[in-house]
Amino acid sequence: MALAALAAIALLATQGCDVSPAAQASAPAHPDMTFAQARTVYQSYLTASDAAAANGDSAAGLSLVSDASWEFARARYTVHASNGTPVQRYVYGTPRYYVPIVSGFPHWFVVDVPRHTADSGDVDTLMVFGQSKPEGTWSLDGEAALQPGQKMPAIATGSGGYAIAMSTYQQGLLVQPNVTGGTQAAVVDEGPQASAAGLVAPGPQTTSLYSEQAAARAATPKDLEYLWYMLGTPYPVFALQTTGGGALVLYGVDLDTVTEHPDATSSTDPAGTPIPIPAAAKPMLATPSEVAGHVLDVYYTYEFAAIDPPASTKNGQLTIIAASRALAYAHAF
Repeated sequence: MALAALAAIALLATQGCDVSPAAQASAPAHPDMTFAQARTVYQSYLTASDAAAANGDSAAGLSLVSDASWEFARARYTVHASNGTPVQRYVYGTPRYYVPIVSGFPHWFVVDVPRHTADSGDVDTLMVFGQSKPEGTWSLDGEAALQPGQKMPAIATGSGGYAIAMSTYQQGLLVQPNVTGGTQAAVVDEGPQASAAGLVAPGPQTTSLYSEQAAARAATPKDLEYLWYMLGTPYPVFALQTTGGGALVLYGVDLDTVTEHPDATSSTDPAGTPIPIPAAAKPMLATPSEVAGHVLDVYYTYEFAAIDPPASTKNGQLTIIAASRALAYAHAF
């Protein structure tokens, strides 16, 4: 199984990590962008995204986002087009900027800001903005809301207060940042018995997410099967060094849930009673007329932020501190 392979890679990444992250994360002397430029990018995004949401302008709204945030925005605009629900709009508080000094591209930075909608209270949200190439447009690449009881860790800074970026292949951490998602996925897919379970702190986005999916499987009618897989994605991974020598890692993954008749892959599948399609999934169907006679496939996109401790930390574990989710796609046949 691909996820098992990812978990194995994550476990291997914890071996031979005797080089400290601080020693590897030495940054260039000069920033590729300034705090003033980061503030301009952020404020421009807020103005343009709110105007697009107010007007229900999906083309404008989607032009401002990429990766996980593109999936989130597409879901909001798709629901708006389907049933006229207003596109979600946010009111933002005072932002705090984490601008790393990086060599070359992509350029990126993180904003920690409280925000709320018309019917919700403030939630601190981590927003990561990226520019993939010279003269390229800036976009919101990911956004993850801090979970109850969690807070932003202290980020290490160098000259001028600029944050210290870490390689996605950084050694000296519990796991390399590029396999943080695979390590978490192993626990979501397999639960406490997963080989990677000791590396991941229990919580709403790990063991509890496994329990929720297991409960959905248990509640599935006996004539149907229910499967789920948390999948790796090509979404970029971003890592900032914390003052404790660990890393704050931001990354996206997908969760695929499949409800099917046991013989759904057989050419003689009788289909039987159509599988009910949840109301939330209907606007996200590939075509509105789809009927789940054989299979209902529903994808969710997540953006997470996790604290990855130094490898030397006794009983250290990955801790998911922020998460956002959208029902991104559905297909029935």
